[in-house]
This record gives sequence, structure tokens and C-alpha cells, in this order.
Amino acid sequence: MAQIVQAIILAAGKGERLRPLTADTPKPLLEINGIRPLDTILDALHRNGIRQICIVTGFHHECFADYARIPGIHLLYNPHYDTANNIVSLYTAREFLGNTIILDGDQIIHDPSVLSPCFDHSGYTAALADGPTKEWLLEAENGRILSCSRSGGDRGWRLISISRWDEKDGAVLRECLEKEMEKGEHLDLFWDDIPLFLYPERFQLYITPVNAEAVKEVDTLQDLEDQR
Repeated sequence: MAQIVQAIILAAGKGERLRPLTADTPKPLLEINGIRPLDTILDALHRNGIRQICIVTGFHHECFADYARIPGIHLLYNPHYDTANNIVSLYTAREFLGNTIILDGDQIIHDPSVLSPCFDHSGYTAALADGPTKEWLLEAENGRILSCSRSGGDRGWRLISISRWDEKDGAVLRECLEKEMEKGEHLDLFWDDIPLFLYPERFQLYITPVNAEAVKEVDTLQDLEDQR
């Protein structure tokens, strides 16, 4: 069994689908029911003993300055946040890969156990979707991820943006990130495209099942309204 020793939180995006609320405030720092998504993530990480944390910022990066005063937190700036997708953000934090948990900064963690530091295999957190969804769906057999659909479907494991990477897979992921950055051809992709679509043969990934209510992603104004 592997043990998470550090976390990467991707928080560089502009949150376009939440405009005008995100015009001056990064999405992870929006107050929802009196609390910010990023704060729920940090609280859950700390509850699980994970204190070495890298936060990748971009849009209004100055808003994150206070977090640099928290012991164990490192802020990294992605200067390409407005011209490339989050593949560049993870590349910026590639030195932190290895026994690492990777999260998006706009998630609200309702159950801290979803960030447990113990894991058997590298892979993604997922919630069973028993109806139609447009979100990424994973097909798995005996827990092992076989394929992923970007366009969703009627049933499957809905990918949640929480993933764990052991030392071996973290090194491979870093290698693939560096290769893609050198080529410069796929900077418009999500970093998840690397293990799921570009280099699936390099990884053996598994799902970690969770209850759909344990973590909520806030991507749209409707998502925000659903949390209130």
C-alpha cells in the first residue's frame, strides 16, 4: 500500500462559466455558504495528515498570497493560464509528482475521507453514474480503468478530479508531461488526457469509488446555485 505525502492543487483557471462572479475572484476563492472551495480542500488534506501542498495559481494569483504563510504550502505561478489548458499547470508542478494526490481547486469537499492518504494503485476517484451524464465517464473492470469517454454516456464511473499517483506512475506522468511540453502540440488539453488518451499503455490505473455527495465540483452558475 502506498501513502500520499504531498498534494498538487490546480487553481490557475479563469472560471469563465461563473462570470461575472469570477471577474475579480478566482473560482477556488468564491464564498459558497460562507466557505471557499479551496479552504475545504486544505482542511480535508490537513485532516488526513497531508501538509506538503503545492497550489498552482494563475488568474489573479495575488489573491492567494495569504496561503503562502501557511506552513507546508507552496505557491507556483502558471503564466500561461489564459492561453493554455491545465496541462501546463501540472507541468509547472511536475517536481511534486510521486506519492501525490492531484485535485482541482474548485471542488467542495464534504467528506474528508475522500482524500485519504492510503491507496493501493494509482488512479482516479469516481462516483457511479446511474443515469445520463455529459461528464467524463470511466469504464472499469474489477476496478481497473479500461477506457474513458469525454462525452459522457448513460452509465459508468463519473470521473472526479481527485487522483493519486505512486512514485513509479508519478515519474511516468512527469516524463509524458515533459514530452508534450517539448512538442508543444497539445497545450489546449486537460492534463488527464495524458494518462487516459495520449499514453494509456504507459499506465495501469484503477478507480477509487466514492459517494457522489462526498465532493461537489463547481463549474457553472447552476452548480453554484445547487450548493446554496
